[in-house]
Amino acid sequence: MPHTFFIYSKTLTDEQVVQFAEISSSTLIKQAEYLGYRIAYFQGNLTICLREKAQAVQADLSTLDITPSLSEKGLLVMDMDSTAIKIECIDEIAKLAGTGEIVSAITASAMRGELDFEQSLRKRVGTLANAPESILQKVRENLPLMDGFEQMVQILKSHGWTLAIASGGFDYFADYLKETYGLDYAVSNQLEIVEGKLTGQVLGKVVDAQYKAETLKSLAERFAIPASQWVAVGDGANDLPMLKTASLGVALHAKPKVQEQAEFVVNFGDLTALVLLLNAKTIFNK
Repeated sequence: MPHTFFIYSKTLTDEQVVQFAEISSSTLIKQAEYLGYRIAYFQGNLTICLREKAQAVQADLSTLDITPSLSEKGLLVMDMDSTAIKIECIDEIAKLAGTGEIVSAITASAMRGELDFEQSLRKRVGTLANAPESILQKVRENLPLMDGFEQMVQILKSHGWTLAIASGGFDYFADYLKETYGLDYAVSNQLEIVEGKLTGQVLGKVVDAQYKAETLKSLAERFAIPASQWVAVGDGANDLPMLKTASLGVALHAKPKVQEQAEFVVNFGDLTALVLLLNAKTIFNK
């Protein structure tokens, strides 16, 4: 069953929306079908009625007022845990280390606002002291990619895009994804390992929310990509500065706080929705 994407416009007239639908029928619609989507067009502002209709049929919503275009080189920076992959690595590591319940309690405390991201990360990693390095390998061997990840990467790379991971997770997994799928850059936290065992320490500066946003800007400068072509995707509160820095910031299956603040939200589709949105802009510019 194809996933439905409602595309609306705050600036186009009814006639222009019809014209866009006709123009896109031979390209965007075909690509949407290829990616497993079908599209419905609307004119006007996003309303409660439209939101409720979309929710009822499990459809995602997007405005046509998108800046980046697939036809020009761009930069995509992704969160890793629960974005590029389906799991939170720290949770899976902790289960194997026998500290799963403790880590869950720390995470809950952080969600209540009692700890910031760095405090929460260091406390959770601290529970892993003396655990064997081999548990990292076990988690990596069963690393579940987010739906649409490989297809999205392939399409964006074929259009000359720069792809990166900026993660509050760990380099053992982020670097693996970078090397395996030919990404251009990855930054994440480094677990200290001594004589084959985790020490419970994180080395260097913690990759937090601001670090992610700064990574987006520094990579854009390094690869000479204009701000109009910056895209970011994530699911957690520590992704919000990065999403807001990007020209197109997409909250993917995100926490409620992130959905409230992100302009673009994908709840039912997968990572290929980014391709669809970028291609919609390409067609719109023709």
